[in-house]
Amino acid sequence: MSPLAQVFAVIAALIHVLFFVMESIVFSRPKVWKRFGLKSQADADVVKPMALNQGFYNLFLAVGVLAGVVLVHTGAVASGVAAVVFGCACMLMAALVLVGSNRKFLKASLVQGALPALAISLVVF
Repeated sequence: MSPLAQVFAVIAALIHVLFFVMESIVFSRPKVWKRFGLKSQADADVVKPMALNQGFYNLFLAVGVLAGVVLVHTGAVASGVAAVVFGCACMLMAALVLVGSNRKFLKASLVQGALPALAISLVVF
């Protein structure tokens, strides 16, 4: 696995850790829930349990990708690459679902999916 693919994968994972923090730890802050298009604290309170779940989902994807990179560096290259590609593919597919659900999420979809797509491309090609 090329060093550049690893860099893209690690940055993608760190972005997903940031999503975890936003969705699961600091979601109740108006500055945060407004980034998700919510208009009121009442709306944020309704969405908070789903955001908590989504945040942990993003954390687990990030952990899988980071574990894959560690495996690559400890000699378990095939297993590591498989973990990285799987995690990045999940991130990319989720980004496609996001933009497919509403075109206004194009920028968010690019933030979520561009680096995983680049990492996968560098592994495959």
